[in-house]
Amino acid sequence: MTNYKEIVTKAIISKGKRLFTSSHTVLADHPSTILGCWVINHNFHGSRNQDEIIIDGEYDVNIWYSSFDDSKTDVIRQHDTYHEIVHMKNRDSNQNEEIIVRSLKQPNCVKIDIDQDKIHYTIEKELGIELVGDIKVKVEANLEEDPWDEIMEEEQINQNTEEINQVKENFIEDTL
Repeated sequence: MTNYKEIVTKAIISKGKRLFTSSHTVLADHPSTILGCWVINHNFHGSRNQDEIIIDGEYDVNIWYSSFDDSKTDVIRQHDTYHEIVHMKNRDSNQNEEIIVRSLKQPNCVKIDIDQDKIHYTIEKELGIELVGDIKVKVEANLEEDPWDEIMEEEQINQNTEEINQVKENFIEDTL
């Protein structure tokens, strides 16, 4: 007779990733050349609103540039926030889902240009989203008991070891 049992467990019921790009502009004091751009302190969290996953986050952008015909250098520190909305296919609707957001590709400056006293920069980031919820798994339960292994005493183990050690390697040659 086949017997089935149900196990309730947590599992990833939906997951996906998305690349986000955003453009920003900051004012600078007579910029000449861009010397570098770093994105640091990335923090984010996800929440749910019906069929939408809302990701709110922030990061700091440091832009190092030369000014006044490359005679001085300066750093602009910019704090950027974002509010991303993602529509995810939910395979199994469950209101008690946990939302896990991961940064698959940290925010990075992929393009930066100077336009008079303005610096235009583009930030790219990739986020992964997982929905974790309760699921039921049906498994076949085998009611037959597994056979028992024989447990030998230490003396029996030592005796078997001695018998193995007494085996002659040249047994066939000796009998001929």
